[in-house]
Amino acid sequence: MTVASRLAELGIELPAVAAPVAAYVPAVVHGGLVYTSGQLPFVEGALPAVGKVGAEVSADDAKTYARTCALNALAAAADAAGGLDRIVGVLRVGGFVASAEGFTGQPGVINGASDVLGEIFGDAGRHARAAVGVAELPLGSPVEVEVAFRLA
Repeated sequence: MTVASRLAELGIELPAVAAPVAAYVPAVVHGGLVYTSGQLPFVEGALPAVGKVGAEVSADDAKTYARTCALNALAAAADAAGGLDRIVGVLRVGGFVASAEGFTGQPGVINGASDVLGEIFGDAGRHARAAVGVAELPLGSPVEVEVAFRLA
C-alpha cells in the first residue's frame, strides 16, 4: 500500500508546506533520508494555540498539536523528496514541548506525533525519539516536532 493510499484510507489530508519563519528550509534530502526542520502545529498558516503545556494549553490539546506537527513534517518531507510515495518509513522523531513549571508529561504529548506516524507507516513508522521540555518555542507555540524519514 502506498503512503498516499494509506492517508486516504485514514481520511488524512496533508496540509500545504508551512513557510519557514526564519532562515532555513522546511526539509533537506541527504543519503537516503529526508530531515525536516522543526515543524510547528500550523493550521492554514496560523497556530491553533500559544502558551505553555500544563498552564495555558492542556496536555490533550498539545498531543493533538504534536500530531499536526508530524503531518506538517510529512508534507515538508514529501515536497523535498519529490513525492509522498518516495517516503517509506520513519527513523527518528524529536519533540519539543513548551512546558510550564512542574509539567513532566512531554512523552505523552509527543505520542501525538508518534501515534499518527505509526498509523500511516505501520511497522516502518517505528522510530527512535526524544521528547524534551523547553522554556519557550518560536512564536509561543506549545509544541514543535522534527522528523527524519527514510526514502525508497
